Parts: sequence; structure tokens; C-alpha cells
Amino acid sequence: MGVERFKTVLLFGGSGQLGTEMRRRWTARFISPSQEELDITDAAAVESLIEASKPDLLVNCAAFHNVDRCESEPEQAFSANALAVNAMAEQCIRHNVRFVTFSTDYVFDGTRGAAYRETDCPNPLSAYGCSKLAGELLVRRLQSDAIIIRTCGLYGLHASVTKGYTFIDRIIAQARAGEQIRVVNDQTVSPTYAAHLAQAVEALLNSDPQPGIYHAVNEGAVTWYDYARETLRVAGIDHPIEPVSHTTWPSRVRRPAFSALENARLHELRIAMPSWQQGVADYIRDRDVTRP
Repeated sequence: MGVERFKTVLLFGGSGQLGTEMRRRWTARFISPSQEELDITDAAAVESLIEASKPDLLVNCAAFHNVDRCESEPEQAFSANALAVNAMAEQCIRHNVRFVTFSTDYVFDGTRGAAYRETDCPNPLSAYGCSKLAGELLVRRLQSDAIIIRTCGLYGLHASVTKGYTFIDRIIAQARAGEQIRVVNDQTVSPTYAAHLAQAVEALLNSDPQPGIYHAVNEGAVTWYDYARETLRVAGIDHPIEPVSHTTWPSRVRRPAFSALENARLHELRIAMPSWQQGVADYIRDRDVTRP
């Protein structure tokens, strides 16, 4: 059963970067309550909504993903990213609803030195990564038809509630203002454009996939420094960028040094995602169209 056959989609986090693109691009009837309308950690309220709306598919894009706050508020992180996700998965089994939820590259420690596949062993370094891995494990223990999608460095046209801007926006704004730009060159990721991810998730669901974990990122691995350089190249801005170590910005959050992901299971299904470079180009093009 693919997206075309999912008549009603219950979408949590529908006003975020990814949820906005799903509502824009998928052909379905969406029920997407706001944070004010529904607290995803209220299992009884979530089940009442499932019973009332009778969806074919529940997509959970909601999460507590402020990594710094997760370190200081681990109980809230585990409540939203693990316990709430577990309750959703259990309720989907009870009401015969397909369940899709999202996880993160932060479940890995970054010591492999190459892009991680779905079969690689997680070892999170942060409270955020631990909470997301706990959510994965709780869902998988149910042995249902749930789909868990790990992604990395997500950015989109709809401003992030946590940051209010994307990395690309910040680099372009600093360059145009003539400011000094310093970017870390010792952390490698797979930055992913939300529009491309929404399309890949649709293609995955239309393939009638086996349950389990899938990686879905823009193809390739890049340091934040080289990502910034590509941003300015595409934007047509000539401005210097200084490469620095991540230790320049002390943080209580331990981040993996190399957390790029490989879309191994998508490749098996012949589902291709654009490169990270194409993600930058498409985002800047779409950004310029929607933000005059």
C-alpha cells in the first residue's frame, strides 16, 4: 500500500520543515494538528485522534530535536522521542494504521570514518541521539510494519522552530553583510533538503516496503566547511570562509565527527535521491522564488 492508496494521512509535525513539504507534495487528505492542538506525549489524546480520524497512515515528523536542550532536559527528550513514539506505534497496530517515524544520524558515534548503512551498529554520544535510538528500539520490538527513516542535516524552506533559519541562509546572509565566516571542517555529514526527502518517502511508501530502518539523505558526504563553500558558489557570492575545528565552539553536546549516511536500502529498491550539491542548488532556487 503506497501513498496513492493512503486516503487519509495523520501527520504530526506538519508545520515543520519536512511536514510542510509532505503536505505540499503528496496527494492525500491530511489531518495535521498543531502543537497547541495536540501534545504528542499525551498518549490518550493521540489515540483519541486516531480513533476519530481513522487514518490509513500516521507519519510522525514531530520530535524534541534541540540537541543542546536535550542534554539539559533528557526527560523531555525521552518523553517525546522515545515514549511518545512507542505509544504511537502501539496504537497504530491496534487500529491497523501504517506508521512512519523519523530518526537521526546522531544515533552513531562517527568513528567508522565512512557513511553509515542501516546495518551498522549505533552508539550515540548525546542525550538527543540516545533518545532517538530508544525510540527506534521501542518501535522495532513490536515487530509491526512500521517504517523508521534516519536522515541527516535536514533543512527546508519553512523556517526551523529551533533555529529560525537554515545553515545556507546564515552563510549567505553573513557573506552579503561582509562578515567574517568561520565554519568547521572536521565534521562530515549528509545535509538533506526536505523537499527531496518528502519525495523519497513517498517513493518508498509506493514501493510497498518491508518494515524496518531506512536511511534517506541527499547522496554524498561533505564537511560543513565545503558545504558552505558550495553554498556561496551556487549563490554567486565571492567571499572567504575560514575553516576551523569544532573545538572552536565548546559545547556540552558531543557530536559525531563523521555521521554521513548511505541510502543502502533505498538503492536496493532503485530509489535514488539527488546529491547534496543538487540539494543546495534546488534549495537556493526555491528559496529565491518563494522569498522575493
